[in-house]
Amino acid sequence: MIDLHTHTFFSDGALVPAEHVRRVEVLGYTAIAITDHADSSNIHLLIPALLKAARDLNPHTATRLIVGVELTHVPPALIAPLTRESRALGAQLVVVHGETPVEPVVPGTNRAALEAGVDVLAHPGFITEEEAKLAAKNNILLELSGRKGHSLTNGHVARMATLANAPLAINADAHAPGDFLTAAMAETVGLGAGLSREQYQLVRRNMAALVERLPSID
Repeated sequence: MIDLHTHTFFSDGALVPAEHVRRVEVLGYTAIAITDHADSSNIHLLIPALLKAARDLNPHTATRLIVGVELTHVPPALIAPLTRESRALGAQLVVVHGETPVEPVVPGTNRAALEAGVDVLAHPGFITEEEAKLAAKNNILLELSGRKGHSLTNGHVARMATLANAPLAINADAHAPGDFLTAAMAETVGLGAGLSREQYQLVRRNMAALVERLPSID
């Protein structure tokens, strides 16, 4: 089990990073990304704090803490420069808060994220086939969300990804202890979106491959 999109009390989550990691360690996770909501006001605070937590915790836990960030409701023109700045600050993983149908995300956010070369486009809503093809070209994972509301378009996202041969991720977008996905629930999210069991296993392999190619924090 891997999750590439979760939140702590550094934004709107409930837990400190240590408890966050421990909660999924007992669920058998090999890696968890903390990707708190961010824009230009706080990336310089979030990323160094998470880097310290990861350096302290990773030698002592079975679950690897990945230092990430979720650029959230950022104007499309700022996504590329903030992606570069996040990486320069040490973020291993950059997620963008996509055009979910349950929030007023600025149109063009999906495309700007895909063009910026982020790692994961979260809950991309009614993503177009053209955008999904761009995700495939740039090897960006499109998210199937386990979170209420954001999950409404999972079937559409899965269909567009299949047409474009774009890689997928299944993430909890967890904010509190009860949000973390068990292995069974993660599979339910994937199958419920219309994936076959073989496609679901490919999702897990794609997520593991992304984790393997992330830069080190050493």
